Amino acid sequence: MPPRISPLQISAFTATSAVGVGKEPLAEALEHSRSGLRANDFGDAPLPTWIGRVDGLEDIRLPEALASWDCRNNQLAWLGLHADGFPEAVAAARARYGPSRIALILGTSTSSIGETELAYTQLDADGRFPVDQRRPAVHTPHSLAMFVQQVLGLSGPSETISTACSSSAKVFASAERLIRLGLADAAVVGGVDTLCGSVLFGFNSLELVSSEPCRPFDASRKGISLGEAAGFALVERVQGDAAAPLRLLGYGEASDAHHMSTPHPEGLGAERALDEALARAGLAPEAIDYINMHGTASQKNDEVEGALVARRFPATTHASSTKGFMGHTLGAAGIVESVISLLAIERGLMPGTVNTNLLDAGFGPQIRLAPAHGEVRYALTNSFGFGGNNCSLVFGKATA
Repeated sequence: MPPRISPLQISAFTATSAVGVGKEPLAEALEHSRSGLRANDFGDAPLPTWIGRVDGLEDIRLPEALASWDCRNNQLAWLGLHADGFPEAVAAARARYGPSRIALILGTSTSSIGETELAYTQLDADGRFPVDQRRPAVHTPHSLAMFVQQVLGLSGPSETISTACSSSAKVFASAERLIRLGLADAAVVGGVDTLCGSVLFGFNSLELVSSEPCRPFDASRKGISLGEAAGFALVERVQGDAAAPLRLLGYGEASDAHHMSTPHPEGLGAERALDEALARAGLAPEAIDYINMHGTASQKNDEVEGALVARRFPATTHASSTKGFMGHTLGAAGIVESVISLLAIERGLMPGTVNTNLLDAGFGPQIRLAPAHGEVRYALTNSFGFGGNNCSLVFGKATA
């Protein structure tokens, strides 16, 4: 197992999803178990499913100086970046360290592929993109990071991580390494993914999409509800007396490579990621107060993760899946659920598992359907993606 790491402070964080823009609507939805899922109304021929769509996204217009970056994914990034005073927090860090000493690490599954899909429907007689779509930087997986780096005025190391559903959880691990190795003094981490045809029809072709709102860990679960979201956090070395009260304590990454879309039947990769996260945090499973589970409502994923949590954590641990609030936001799931975990610590609010009625008999008492209040010293969040790309994170209070 890896050695314990030096904690990093979380100086600012925000998330935007189907339940609203910023932390307050998210906290309100978690408090009252209010789902943001709705019947699918995305695209010209909507699949019969439920989605977590961000309202008003189509009305976002980027400033003229950034117009060449225009696409749904970057529109959502713009909306999400401007919540909760996040640009001001980054500007203060930029003044402290300089723009070249702040890394940018973002996760995404499909980036701006929705715009590329649109461009292919507009080919001219010679088979070329129309003039307004000849924007090579937009039609790449790195579009998101290049756009956000320009918006925030940063010039440090920039990474795009695309490891399916674990993408924007792994950004914290990369940030810790860059800061520990002296390549950066701080990092903006996060992720953005938006709805598009490739996502909806791709997951439908795998027979993973539910025809009703997803019901994680339910005995009668039928599959996932897809969503879109943006989330960001500012990670820095602990700043002495002026330190922020929330910490990144540990992370674990594992790649079990069992199957392209099915987790290892015994959860070996997921358990290794969990063990590494706890080791880097210097904690035993009994110390964790809240677990944000990956909990997609797919048959196999829930089965493997449910068994893992049941065998590793005491019955008193409060665990839940929050996919029923905003859907599975793919490359943005890790950051959104990290924000939820940070809110749990900050506010003593442990969310429930919405839409779920009857837990599968194979799962343990850790999984809760109703929200609860109480001190959360340490929170764990799991992100287990396709191909066995697994990541677990541990967050905690500075005083814990």
